[in-house]
Order: sequence, then C-alpha cells, then structure tokens
Amino acid sequence: MPFPLLGAPPVGGRRFGSLAEGGAARWLPWIPVSFLDAPDYWSARFLLQRALGVVYLMAFLVAAHQFRGLCGERGILPVRRVLRRFDWKTLPSLFWLSPHDRTFTAAAWAGVALSLFATSGLSDAFGFPVSLVTWFLLWILYLSFVSFGQLFYAYGWESLLLEVGFLAIFLGPSSAEPTWPTIWLVRWLLFRVKFGAGMIKMRGDRCWRELTCLDHHYETQPLPNPLSFFLHRSPSWFHKLEVLFTHGVQLVLIWGIFLPQPWAAMAGGAVLLFQGMLILSGNLSWLNYLTGILALACFSDPLLPFLESLRPDVLAERPVGFDGLLLVVAGLILILSYRPAKNLFSRKQRMNATFDRFHLVNTYGAFGSVTKERREIEIQGTRDEDPGEHAEWRTYRFKGKPGDPRRRPPWVAPYHLRLDWQMWFAAMSPVEYQPWFQLFAIRLMRGVPEVRSLLAEDPFGEEPPTWIRAIWYRYRFATLTEWWRSGRWWVRDRLGEYMPPVRAREERGEARGEEDLRP
Repeated sequence: MPFPLLGAPPVGGRRFGSLAEGGAARWLPWIPVSFLDAPDYWSARFLLQRALGVVYLMAFLVAAHQFRGLCGERGILPVRRVLRRFDWKTLPSLFWLSPHDRTFTAAAWAGVALSLFATSGLSDAFGFPVSLVTWFLLWILYLSFVSFGQLFYAYGWESLLLEVGFLAIFLGPSSAEPTWPTIWLVRWLLFRVKFGAGMIKMRGDRCWRELTCLDHHYETQPLPNPLSFFLHRSPSWFHKLEVLFTHGVQLVLIWGIFLPQPWAAMAGGAVLLFQGMLILSGNLSWLNYLTGILALACFSDPLLPFLESLRPDVLAERPVGFDGLLLVVAGLILILSYRPAKNLFSRKQRMNATFDRFHLVNTYGAFGSVTKERREIEIQGTRDEDPGEHAEWRTYRFKGKPGDPRRRPPWVAPYHLRLDWQMWFAAMSPVEYQPWFQLFAIRLMRGVPEVRSLLAEDPFGEEPPTWIRAIWYRYRFATLTEWWRSGRWWVRDRLGEYMPPVRAREERGEARGEEDLRP
C-alpha cells in the first residue's frame, strides 16, 4: 500500500525501476514500492538537473578565467601556500597529483565540457553509468578547486554547490524513475539554507528585528546592480514590508516544503518568488539561483505540465544495487546532518560553515549583519621615483567595483567576480588585517599577467609602477536629483590612506610574502 503523502503509483502500464520489480527487491523485500519511487517528480528532477548543469557551467567558467590569478602558481594566494600547510587528507583535491597552472586550466575547461554535457541531456542518453559518472566528475572537480581556493573559495555558495552537486550524483538519468530519498534530501537542504538564513538574521543585527536593515542593504551590499540604486530610494515602509516578507519566507513558510501537495508547492513558490527578488536586487553570485533550483523539488508533475511531452513512455530500471546504495547515502546524510541541524537552534549559530572536508552537509546563512556605511578601496600606482604630493598617480579599475562615481553599477550575477567581492570585505578593516591585500599589491608591482587579468584596466600595461598605494573612500548612492543632473550614480568622500605608498624590493623574481613590501 503506497504512502499517501509521498504520492501514488502511476495509473496504467508497468512501472519500471520500482523495488518490487528491480534487482534491489531481491534483498530489500521489506521496503514498500512507493517508498523509493517518486513517479510524480520526473519533471522536477529534469528541471533541477538541467538548471544545476548551468550553475556548474558558470562556476567552471569562473575558475577557467580567474583561478590562476587568484590561487595559481603566481596568483595572489599562490598554490604553494596550500602545499606547505596541508595535505590531501585535510583538503581532498585532484590537484595534489599535479598542482600546476596547466592542470588548473585543464580541469576548469573539463568542467565546462562536462557541464554542457549534463545540461544538454546527453549524459542521460547513455543511461545510468554515464549519468552517474558525469555528475561525480563535476562534483570531484569542483571540490578540487574549493579545496585549493583558500580565501577566494570560502563562500557559502561553494559549499552549497558541492552539497547539491553530491546529491545530483544519485538523482539518476531522465530515462529512469526519480526517487523519494533524493527529493527529500534536496528539500532538507533547501530548508537548512533558508531557515539558517532566517535564524542568523534574528540572532544577528538588531536592524532585522527592527525591520530597518533594507534601509541600508541595497547601498552597502558587495556588488549592487542598477536596480539596487532605485530600490534604495524606496520609502521606509516599503523596506519594512520587504523585511517582513523575508522573515515570513525564511522562518515560517519554509516549513511548508515538508507538507503534502499543494502546500509543498506553495512553499516552494514562495521561495522562488523570494529568490527572484534577490536576483533582481543585487549580484550575489549564483547563490540565489542555486537556492531557487532547490525549490524545484517541491513541484510535482501536474504543476509542470509543459514538460510532460519530454517524459519517456517507458522508464528504465535502476541498476541492481543502486537502491541499496541510495539508502546508504541517505543514511550518511542524515547522520552528518546532526551537527548542522543542532547549529540551527544554537545561540552561537555558525554561518556558512562545513563540518566535513567533503562539504557533504553544511550550515548556511547570509547577511546576519548589515553594514550601514559603504567603504571602498581605490588602488593607485606611479612610476615616479618620489611618491610625494607631486607624483602622478594612476588608478587601477576593477570589473565590478564602483570606482568612478559616474560608473553605473553592473549586472554580473550569476557570474562571480571573486577579487571584487573580496575587496568589499577588505574595505571593512585596516590593511593590517588583510595580508592577502598586501600580496595583491606585490603582484601588481610585479606586473603578473594572471593577476592583471582579474582587473578591468591596468593603467601601466606591461611596465608595472614603482610605487603603489591604496586610498580609503566612503561611498553612498547619489540622490535621484544628483543622478539626474550630473549622471553620477555614487557620491564619495575620501577618508584617508588605506595603505601608504610602498614599493617592491629591487630584486626580481617570485614574490615570497609580506616581506617583499617595504614602506
């Protein structure tokens, strides 16, 4: 007898791949048929896999274009830092076999090819073995980048992509019946993402409890977009309604994903609406896209009729032993979920943390506190021998940072500008607390091509500057009147020097650390 909350078996025809008829039934006869089969979630699984392939594609494109400059052999945080301090047991990665730029580049483009293979559905055309191997390779390749990515790969959406990517290995191809364990594990991940974000807000900045955080967030978030500029000018009562909606989705409605239909779909729809609002209002990498993808697991086939024509008339059986492996994986995830679940209700809740080296089950949360003032760092260089007041200083321009007040905030997401994002964090504290920034300055003075490629403009070309410095600014959005009259999106005030003029040592060669800088 099927479980009523999990969906009934299809009407008419033979159901292929069920435990009753599959090989696993011969040694797991006590498991009801409908416990593993989720016949009403074929469309959700189809959409989830295709969309996840697109996110993987974006992540590997970012790695292909940025990883060498960030963490390569001559990057800001070079790979040798990992090799000296850790081992493969601590940081699992394929790159231990060959920690070189050519390997990083090959792995990134291999990830791009595999992402296209999965997104196009070609990986499904060859059945279970090819599908499983494709999704496993995507996961292990991206884990390799995260393990070696250091500070620049320490964001919550890296763990989120790895966690959902691991679950995707066991979703199975579109030619087979979807299973309930994977559907429920995806929903459980969605719950932890949203509820964790809600709880961290209630425990964090008091402005979330006072409903005033969005009076500041659009202006002070890491990378605003053009719509952020106009949303910031919304009336205070509108911002309060936005915060109330945020709390409602993350703390209340999210529980509905565990209810039967149509309540699960209604909760999933609320999450999709909320994620859509976040996508429109800022550049938060692929975090909001990926969270919305997780919500697709809340929609049954009758709610996605436009995909019905793509569903095969006959679904293939799952391989012998797959169902048993699936149950083992589900059990492992539940065991590993203990500490993240406990963290949700802890007074000392950790945000965006992982409890295992493979990032299988993690904790999540975003913007537990909201900065009330936007600070930016402008990096300048000069070829003059004397860096005094008469020196000619030229400015390095970033791809996504405000910089010139007349520059319109860009649309970037789901692409992720990792250096620009980290610059936002650097501006919050003095340079003494940002050793990576000093290494960044060294690479600019060395004219390292891989690092220069991370910028929109290097004013010195192939001949690096003699001296380099950084200026601290306070930025705010221009008023609508200022914007209309002057074309300025930003107004800025100079706060002082973030880093005084410094120069590299005379000897050339690879920079070795902070000791290569001298005032």
